[in-house]
Amino acid sequence: MSRVTARRRMQRVSPAGLIQRPDTLAVEEPLEIRVNGESLTVTMRTPGSDIDLVHGFLFAEGVIGSAEDIVAARYCAGTDDEGRNTYNVLDVSLRTAAAPVHARNFLTSSSCGLCGKSALEDVRTRTRFPLSAPAAMVDVDTLAAMPDTLRSRQSVFDATGGLHAAGLFAPDGTVLAVREDIGRHNAVDKVVGWALREDRIPAGDLVLVVSGRASFELVQKAVMAGIPLLASVSAPSSLAVDLAAESDLTLAGFVRGETMNIYTHADRISTDSTATSRPA
Repeated sequence: MSRVTARRRMQRVSPAGLIQRPDTLAVEEPLEIRVNGESLTVTMRTPGSDIDLVHGFLFAEGVIGSAEDIVAARYCAGTDDEGRNTYNVLDVSLRTAAAPVHARNFLTSSSCGLCGKSALEDVRTRTRFPLSAPAAMVDVDTLAAMPDTLRSRQSVFDATGGLHAAGLFAPDGTVLAVREDIGRHNAVDKVVGWALREDRIPAGDLVLVVSGRASFELVQKAVMAGIPLLASVSAPSSLAVDLAAESDLTLAGFVRGETMNIYTHADRISTDSTATSRPA
């Protein structure tokens, strides 16, 4: 199967002068997802954990509701110039006909998992697992430590500096699954797919941590999986905050060291500090 890293020649400019040497890069390759033999979509991803990726993607799109909906998933077709399998075509056989997925039958870039959506209404997929009212589930110090734990598991990022990561954690800080990918939405699909295959969906007792910003789509994926708390090391978008508020999901951003911003449903995060509010 394709490796997750590749070597390319480059020229490095520094005060010491011009140096030519190889560099280690994250691999980006297309993955064509077929359902019952019919092409559904192509997404750009970093090879690895493709089975988890497809489970998570189909679940987020509402095509499947559980791992049992998939009878088989196998690589097929897709050969390089020397006739070797590229492992870039994955065909999924379902027990029943796939639910319709509108306007997704074309390339999706690694930077945006929503580029194929035809309308905002199509994005607001109704979850099978509505979130319950917020209740304290994680200590603020435990949550603050999760991004560092996630970062320590990013082995491919250490080699390339070019991958996002997503991790699922227990409320006590135990890391359960970490996946890396050149696309942040793919990394989340991979950990959700893992949870689906491990019968951990709905994931009402888990925390999702992502290495980049919190977009609308990542909030949607968390809501679809019944994950009550999403933490990111960077900023959320306005629409992500709106969807989190509407869906009863706790959203924390800029989770770095001893500080974080809690945008919605702060009651799930326990803290001994007294919050003070200031006018905007």
